[in-house]
Amino acid sequence: MNLKQALYVKTIAETGSLTAAAKQLYISQPSLSQMLRTVEAESGIALFDRSMQPLRLTYAGEKYLEAAESMLLTEERLQKQFREIRNEQAGRLRIGISVSRGVQVLPKLVPAFTSRYPGVALEIYERGSNALETMLSEGKVDLTLAAVEPNHANVCYTLIEKESMGLLAGRGSYLCRNAANGTPVTLLDAKNDFFVCLHKSHSSRLVQDRLFEKYGLKPKILLEVDSLEIGKRVALDAGACFLMPSAYVDHCVAKKQGVFFPLREYDNRRHFYASYRKDVFVPQYMQDFISMVARIVQAERSDV
Repeated sequence: MNLKQALYVKTIAETGSLTAAAKQLYISQPSLSQMLRTVEAESGIALFDRSMQPLRLTYAGEKYLEAAESMLLTEERLQKQFREIRNEQAGRLRIGISVSRGVQVLPKLVPAFTSRYPGVALEIYERGSNALETMLSEGKVDLTLAAVEPNHANVCYTLIEKESMGLLAGRGSYLCRNAANGTPVTLLDAKNDFFVCLHKSHSSRLVQDRLFEKYGLKPKILLEVDSLEIGKRVALDAGACFLMPSAYVDHCVAKKQGVFFPLREYDNRRHFYASYRKDVFVPQYMQDFISMVARIVQAERSDV
C-alpha cells in the first residue's frame, strides 16, 4: 500500500461509488477502477462487495481502510511537523554548557525558552570547556556555552560575558594571612598554599597550568574536582586556594568564609562565549536562545 492507494480506497469507501470517488479525486473512473483491481490483486482478496450499491467494504476492506487511514494520518502529522520545522517553530537544539554556567542560567533559561518555543526539543550536555569544544567540532552539539578562547576559524563566537580570573582563598590559607583582603596577587603570593584544582577538561585548569609554568612553580595539589562548587567549598573549609573566574564568587565571600584575590600580570583570553559552527544553519530559535542567555547573565550581574 502506498499513500495514493490509501487515499483512493478511503475515498471510494466514503462515497460508495467509483464514479463519485473518481470525480472527487479528479481522475477518470476507468483509472480508479484499474487501481482498485491492482490493489485487490496484490492483496489477493476483494476489498469491496460490488453486488451492493452503494459499494460496501468487505471485512478485508475494513482492515485495509483502518491501515489506510492510519497511514494518511501519519503522513498528515509528518507534513505538519515539516511545516513547523520550515517555519522554525519546531526542531531540536543540542546545548553543551559548562556545569557552573548551567547552574547559573538554566533554571531561568529553560522555562523561558520552552514557553516561547514549545515545539523545540532541548538536549542539555554538561561538560568541561575543552570537552565541549570537541563535541562542537564533531557535530555532537549545536551550540556551546562556556569559557573558551575564540581561536577556531570555523566557529562563530558571540561574547556573553568577559571573565576575570583570581584566587579564592580560605581564611586559614597562607595567602589570606599575608595579603590584604582583595588586593591583586600573582601565584607567587600563594606558592606556600595547597591548591584545589579542576580537572584538565576545564578552562580554568588550563589557565592555572599556564600560570604555574610561567612562574616555574609546581603546585601542591590537595584535590582535583569536576565541580566548581565543590572546589570552592573544599578550598574554603581546608584553608586552600582555588583558581576561578570572578563571575562565580558569591555568598562565600559575602559571608566572609574566604577572600577573592584578583590576578595581576595575567591577560585572560578565555571568556564566556556562545559558540556554534559557521558551516551549519542557525535557526531563529537558536539565535533567540543565545539572546536569552545574554539577558539572564546581565540580569544576574545587575542584581549583585
